[in-house]
Amino acid sequence: MNVKQWQVVDLPFDADQPAAQPFDIEFSATFTSDGGDELTVPGFYDGDARWVIRFSPPKTGDWTYTTRSDLASLNGRTGQLTATPSTRPNQHGALGIDPDRPQHFAYEDGTPCMLLAYEADWLFALDYDNPDDVPKTRELLDPLAEHGINHVVTTVYSYDVEWDKDPKLADHPEHEYGSLDRIYPFLGTNADPDFANLNVTFFQRFDRIVEIMNELGLTAHLMIYVWNKRVNWPDADSDADNRYFDYIIKRYQAFPNVVWNVSKEALNNPRCSEAYALERIDRVRRLDAYGRLVTVHDGGFCERNPDAVDFISWQNWSSTLYTDTLRVLEKFPRLPVFNIEHGGYERSPYVVFTGDYTDPEVCLRRNWLLHFAGAYSTYYWQAAAWNVVIHDPFDQPDDWPRPMYAWYRHLADFFHRFPFAEFSPLPEKNFSGYCMHDGRDTWLYYLPKENEKLSSWRWPDHLTSQWFNTLTGAYSDITPSTPPYFVSPWRGEADAVLICRSITN
Repeated sequence: MNVKQWQVVDLPFDADQPAAQPFDIEFSATFTSDGGDELTVPGFYDGDARWVIRFSPPKTGDWTYTTRSDLASLNGRTGQLTATPSTRPNQHGALGIDPDRPQHFAYEDGTPCMLLAYEADWLFALDYDNPDDVPKTRELLDPLAEHGINHVVTTVYSYDVEWDKDPKLADHPEHEYGSLDRIYPFLGTNADPDFANLNVTFFQRFDRIVEIMNELGLTAHLMIYVWNKRVNWPDADSDADNRYFDYIIKRYQAFPNVVWNVSKEALNNPRCSEAYALERIDRVRRLDAYGRLVTVHDGGFCERNPDAVDFISWQNWSSTLYTDTLRVLEKFPRLPVFNIEHGGYERSPYVVFTGDYTDPEVCLRRNWLLHFAGAYSTYYWQAAAWNVVIHDPFDQPDDWPRPMYAWYRHLADFFHRFPFAEFSPLPEKNFSGYCMHDGRDTWLYYLPKENEKLSSWRWPDHLTSQWFNTLTGAYSDITPSTPPYFVSPWRGEADAVLICRSITN
């Protein structure tokens, strides 16, 4: 069998023996490459007396495998695959940490990752009732990838929200995905669960979402639990709880675009103690043969347990977001900091959850400030982040607010042109803007549109300056500069970035 590097192949195995609890059957396969690499991958039950080994080759070449199981008919099965180079231009392997710049992300092939995230918790529901295709999911995800977003934060399952809903949703039930009793990861329903058995159909439909994200080069940031979305979960650390958790790790670890998050807002519910979260991380480490990144959506937990997580998932809504972010980065010089919620939830046709900021420009500014502090950020649009999902926002009436994706395309493009990982915050040179420096000859200054000018001193004698408009993506001409101050050509109209380069070197 021929496969592509970093693409996923399912190897199905039928068993001729009954299993009282098929989800608990021990089943794995050890893969050995022609270069001597070895990987033991757990399998999973996929219904109808069929088990699956899901594999994605981390390297090219020939791979042989042998299965092991406590069911005789699944034990000792062998096979071979040949992995050839990936042909997907946006696929670079698993997301990891840059070994030379440990506060930054990089992909498996060494390509830097300027992580820019988007939250969409109800992805699992969009096409659940369509067994043949996922058109709504594609309509939602395709524009994200087109606009430079490369990381999608989603829950494996949510039931409904705890806040009041916009009355306008009554006229558009097609946009409401809360309280859908026909969708549940266990048999039964959220109100009347059968915790002893997982709903294989749910996970088969969820497979399609993760695979589409893999095709598009989008990381699937999977929040395995969520406590504030009215989900009826089994008791913590019960057999049913462990079965659910382990099944997700077994089923999705082969996808190179997966990142694990134990729980959304993990410690906001007594069901999840610090010890429980640590034990869940240990379970991931034991089961995940590929070593995907692990985090917990709780900044306090991550700060108290930096050795347990691969990066800090941090939520901060404060008006001092920039300085607070600097503090965390200074405290943890060997971990990336990912602000998973900054309190800015861009307005949409419905009021879903406002947080503290809804103005699109303010939400964008908070993302820029996070990056200028050296962290990564998440974009929220209210009509996609939670139970309300407009999967085709650009096909709605002209007077409906639409997500400002183009602004985030400009942000992503800017930090590809000026590679994010090569710049560090330089707060001692902030003045009235926010400074980053590449350690060589380039300074970047982020200026809110309210700035009359940027006053400065102690510059090199010879500089060029150029301006970047964060709303349009336009660059001004490069001109010789005469400090001590600079005035944005878009003063009062748009936040801008000043690009200063020394020409003395």
